[in-house]
Amino acid sequence: MSFYSFSKVVVLIGVILGTASGCTTAATLSTVAPTTVAPVSEKSASIVVDGSTGAVLYQASADLPRVPASLTKMMTLYLTFEALKSGRITKTTLLPVSAHAASQAPSKLGLKPGQTIDVDTAIKAIVVKSANDVAVVLAEYLGGTEDQFAAQMTAKARQLGMRGTNFHNASGLPDPQQITTARDMALLGMSLRKHYPGQYYYFVTQDFVYNGKLIRGHNRVLAQLNGADGIKTGYVRASGFNIVTSISDNGRQLVAVVMGGETARSRDAQVVSLVNAYLPQVASRF
Repeated sequence: MSFYSFSKVVVLIGVILGTASGCTTAATLSTVAPTTVAPVSEKSASIVVDGSTGAVLYQASADLPRVPASLTKMMTLYLTFEALKSGRITKTTLLPVSAHAASQAPSKLGLKPGQTIDVDTAIKAIVVKSANDVAVVLAEYLGGTEDQFAAQMTAKARQLGMRGTNFHNASGLPDPQQITTARDMALLGMSLRKHYPGQYYYFVTQDFVYNGKLIRGHNRVLAQLNGADGIKTGYVRASGFNIVTSISDNGRQLVAVVMGGETARSRDAQVVSLVNAYLPQVASRF
């Protein structure tokens, strides 16, 4: 059996198991005559979705299992925004730093055990710096342990209709049990805007100051596309270069996902090309 046939079987089994276990799912993305293109590599996948209607305008290997890398932090932030909205935490809530959180591999903010960090700074550190130590700080505060938080992340994914995703940590650092699909990442991106419009502005942040030092981000697509307002980049060796890009332009909303890029530059070029090609097809809300 080929890799792609096997991958499709894996996804199908995941869907069946999710249904059998009684998981509640939201409506999945609809497809309107998308263009399907063969994948470039076993890491690659992409999808472009009309953010207002959910119509899929383009897809390539969008349902094959892929490694999310730091796209994982989109769900970490989703649950953080949920806690903010419910009043469980505020932007000024101080989060304690454990030895486990401080020990995470880069990219990181360099927190030390026993320190604290406020929620507002923590969110910016994840959006801009993709700080793995900060992701674990939030996970432990909200979930008790990172493992328990990861279980909550997966449960929330099922509620949102993300059928091909399993989270095993809060950061996206390498873990063989952590998988997703391009379609699921697009759905998560759309859900962040829909459910948390009051917090969504964080995703356009390109720098912030921490301990007197200016920390700059590396999502260069924000400066390359009119209307770009997020969301997240990611990279580990197993994933290649990933990105979820959100556009809000003259009443039109679009989400584009590119996974498995060989370089950050080629990934960025691909997502810019996809946005420019398909944004004219996006329905305006005006």
